[in-house]
Amino acid sequence: MTSQTTIGATGPGDAGPDAPLESRPAPGLRGHPWLTLITVAVGVMMVALDGTIVAIANPAIQKNLGATFAQVQWITNGYFLALAVSLITAGKLGDRFGHRQTFLIGVTGFASASGAIGLSHSIAAVVTFRVFQGLFGALLMPAALGLLRATFPAEQLNMAIGIWGMVIGASTAGGPILGGVLVEHVDWQSVFFVNVPVGGLALALGMLILLDQRAARGGSPPEGHGEGRSFDILGIALLSGAMFCLVWALIKAPSWGWGDGRTWVFVVASVALFAVFSFWETKVAQPLVPLGLFRSIPLSAGVVLMVLMAVAFMGGLFFVTFYLQNVHGMSPIDAGLHLLPLTGMMIVGSPLAGAAITRLGPRVPLAGGMAATAIAMYGMSTLKADTGSGVMSVWFALLGLGLAPVMVGATEVIVGNAPMELSGVAGGLQQAAMQIGGSLGTAVLGAVMASRVDSDLPGNWAGAGLPRLTPDQLDKASQAVQVGVAPVPKGVPEQIAAKITEVAHHTFISGMSLASLVAAGVAAVAVLVALLTKRGANAEAGAGVGHI
Repeated sequence: MTSQTTIGATGPGDAGPDAPLESRPAPGLRGHPWLTLITVAVGVMMVALDGTIVAIANPAIQKNLGATFAQVQWITNGYFLALAVSLITAGKLGDRFGHRQTFLIGVTGFASASGAIGLSHSIAAVVTFRVFQGLFGALLMPAALGLLRATFPAEQLNMAIGIWGMVIGASTAGGPILGGVLVEHVDWQSVFFVNVPVGGLALALGMLILLDQRAARGGSPPEGHGEGRSFDILGIALLSGAMFCLVWALIKAPSWGWGDGRTWVFVVASVALFAVFSFWETKVAQPLVPLGLFRSIPLSAGVVLMVLMAVAFMGGLFFVTFYLQNVHGMSPIDAGLHLLPLTGMMIVGSPLAGAAITRLGPRVPLAGGMAATAIAMYGMSTLKADTGSGVMSVWFALLGLGLAPVMVGATEVIVGNAPMELSGVAGGLQQAAMQIGGSLGTAVLGAVMASRVDSDLPGNWAGAGLPRLTPDQLDKASQAVQVGVAPVPKGVPEQIAAKITEVAHHTFISGMSLASLVAAGVAAVAVLVALLTKRGANAEAGAGVGHI
């Protein structure tokens, strides 16, 4: 980012947003840039941690609540759906009404929903409160970026966003380990209860430290982006409807089938709503998403890159936890520890990636990171039921090393190429891209897994000389195998049980291998997209961005 960036005032009566750093008054507790970073990092850590900590708890939730594979997917998909639908609107709300307010509401609601999940005794309640988590998380995440953008001077903003990205990367990677410890030594509910004290801390810090930048500017919006009295309600409805139809189609496609008419009804409806939304945004005085943002090729490439990265990462990680626990028979904590190379390389790689991006720009680190991700996913497609920990660690470490630059750099590319007064919208775009990618990855790779299992299981079963199954029995066996569970009936002789287990694990690994190859292909495409990125210029070109 260049020094052209206009940063919001740090407090009333400061020397102006374009004043050199040394000429600005030293900020107090409220509005202090680095204390603001610490505060938003606590809140962001809670949401990022929740994205992967739940993955390690899924097998325990499935067993404890008697959930099916499809219901377990909804624990993830319900969260992604709410986030994806709400993020951009939430970012706009922060831009208009203040990022401090939306951050505090988001933190409070997210922690409360987490506590409610921990008290739930049915899969329906878990999924319902996961949706509320997603809605409040949507308020929190773009607000965090907006607060950083408005608080930090231009010459320090790159570093702040890099640290913000590192927190997300480390929290995302640390989720499986913390989740393993909690699930094994406490229970799966503790995975959600842990958010309550963290949310309380973020709320307390936010009340003390965060500054309402609108108040600091005297409530006057930037020229050309006046808040006025109107709000793009129709734009919100159209965009929310389009996002809902898209993510709903992705979620339901595995069960409906990609060739089913219902799937394509929602896909076509999504495209139509996006088209109407785009037309409306060119006509409304104060658009929800100024489409001029997408005139920036680097910003658009950054959004696409986030989608592709999340497809490969979130979709692949969903199956790895079942592979470790149900195929290798590991405890939750052992599964988390086996993912330590992934965690460690993301934590170590994030600051190194930040330094490389500062020095070289984002293009080379991002392309290299996605290339490493593609190689790692290909390596994971070679895993077998008896693969040793050493081989797994190599691929997990390479995956962590590849993801680190993307987690850190893509955020700077998207937010850094948008003007400050649209930082909330840009933050919403960044997070929406990740959530859509996660939902897309889970849906598409889940469909790949289900299709391969349905195709291979009957032949593998018959080939092992096992008793013929009825269609209903075969369907239930297929659902079990899709999560790596051997469908061994009670009272079956040990020799037969061993054959069923061998067939189930072999079939599951066949599906996981194909899903990993698809993820590797997605990551390879992302390498090309990464070459289109560049560091944000951040010229405050209101006329070029506000309207088309």
